Amino acid sequence: MKEYILCAAINYNGTIVCGYRHGDCYNILMKLLNLETSDNLPGRECQGFLTSENRYVDRKEAWKIAKQNNQIKYGEKVSDRGEDSELISENLYLENL
Repeated sequence: MKEYILCAAINYNGTIVCGYRHGDCYNILMKLLNLETSDNLPGRECQGFLTSENRYVDRKEAWKIAKQNNQIKYGEKVSDRGEDSELISENLYLENL
């Protein structure tokens, strides 16, 4: 079976926190660290995705994996920037459930 994108993820000092969207990952991380704001949490550079192989990948690698598996359902024209393409969760899910 080919590797595919499962969900959004954040790499926090080597600990991978997963969620439906990156905002969900931050909410989980804030609860785990007992924080009231995300001000001191990692930024976009630490955002990526978890794959079906249980691998954390950055947004660029995630784009390639999702593209190969026809997982990009929304906003492809906006996100497709050639070698600079990066996956966003909105490419996978239209609505926030």
